[in-house]
Amino acid sequence: MSAADTETVIARALTAFKAGDIDGVAACLAEDVAVDLPGTPREIGLDKARWRLADLSRFLRAEAMDIAIMTDRGGVRAALEFTLSGTYLATLPGFPEARGQTFRLPAGLFLDIDDEDLISRVTICCDPARLSASLQEE
Repeated sequence: MSAADTETVIARALTAFKAGDIDGVAACLAEDVAVDLPGTPREIGLDKARWRLADLSRFLRAEAMDIAIMTDRGGVRAALEFTLSGTYLATLPGFPEARGQTFRLPAGLFLDIDDEDLISRVTICCDPARLSASLQEE
């Protein structure tokens, strides 16, 4: 795998994410994908990742903007830095009441890519407390 191949996989996943296409995002993930979200235990498996994406889309409609992608030479690992921008649709447990607030949140992803050009690990880095605070401000 090359860095260019990795960037192609990432571009497909981001395009599907932007379109709200959960199946399209899932098509970029390995069957045994490991997903790390802030404040939650690691989840392993495509079905769990698909469920998590669907669940989060009930609460947030979001888009990644101002994306910077960095890959290692072999294309096995990648990091993305971006701004998550969107609308708070329904109240997340432990967060302020949803009233259609908009938000912008700096975030990052760390990815591993397997031999089949699929994403095998997703580690999401963001600050849930910062998101919560921004939702209270509106």
